[in-house]
Amino acid sequence: MKFKVLTASAALFFSSISFASAPISELNISYVKPPFVLQLLVLKDHKLLEKEFEKDGIKVNWHNMGTSPEAARAMGAGALDIAGNMNTAALLMINAEGLPIRVVTGLARPTSNFALVSKPGTNFSIKDLKGKKVVGPKGTFLHQLLVAALEKEGLTEKDVQFVSMGIPKALSTILAGQADAALVASSALIKANKAGAPTIVSAEGLVQPTLIMTTTEKFAKEHPDIVARVNKVYKQALDWMNKNLEKTAEMGAKEHGISVENSKTLISRSHYFSAMTAQDVKDLEVNKKFLKENNMMRKDVGLFTYYGEMVGYSIGQT
Repeated sequence: MKFKVLTASAALFFSSISFASAPISELNISYVKPPFVLQLLVLKDHKLLEKEFEKDGIKVNWHNMGTSPEAARAMGAGALDIAGNMNTAALLMINAEGLPIRVVTGLARPTSNFALVSKPGTNFSIKDLKGKKVVGPKGTFLHQLLVAALEKEGLTEKDVQFVSMGIPKALSTILAGQADAALVASSALIKANKAGAPTIVSAEGLVQPTLIMTTTEKFAKEHPDIVARVNKVYKQALDWMNKNLEKTAEMGAKEHGISVENSKTLISRSHYFSAMTAQDVKDLEVNKKFLKENNMMRKDVGLFTYYGEMVGYSIGQT
């Protein structure tokens, strides 16, 4: 594992790049509903970024994105500056494919909010899924959860009929009885269980989902001041949430169509945070090993510290 500290001279170098770069007139950031990352909801509904950049004449555009790979494709095409939410499994795989994605801030560690459920009226075990149809988002922690759960029982992904689709569609598909099992998260998990789709297995003890906010290496180098301010405003949103649990739960309940009590449960399971830790880096190493062994990541990536006001940890190719 490679560790590098962003020195003062490097910081000045990136600042000079930013100074030389044309100022932006718009900031494009994605919003992903399913993982219950309520910091993004607070940022969006309270217009915190809009207020931060108003004096600079920078328009903030929010884009609804269903999955991390979808956000990555938008960033690769230059249509998205910041992915409001991305899982670190996708971060590793995307960097391995040659698109340098960098961490802006941490978001959540919602292990118990990720699960595999079976269709209503069944009580499948992992072994029962052999030959059956499983739906869920490919290239995400949920996908990794499926592979890990199968592996634990001596099976592989090839032993099931895996069909890739976003969480909302996976939920409707399983509730309609059109699949045998579905990978769901957060409010979708609560809705699935409530509708009679029992949990087969959660991520507990199998994978460690870590959700982060990301940007491209190019944007981070050209506009470190913008990224730093996004990070600052994100922390303000997280601080507001910590001081206003009831209002936060009410916002989450309204956004996801669940009860306030269920919203509080999901909040307690989400383990929201900002600065990444050494343990997060260790988890990345574990995830990288798993992804490589299961052919979900074709190339290796090195993990290193890219540290400054704007970021915690960053991922780069070896």
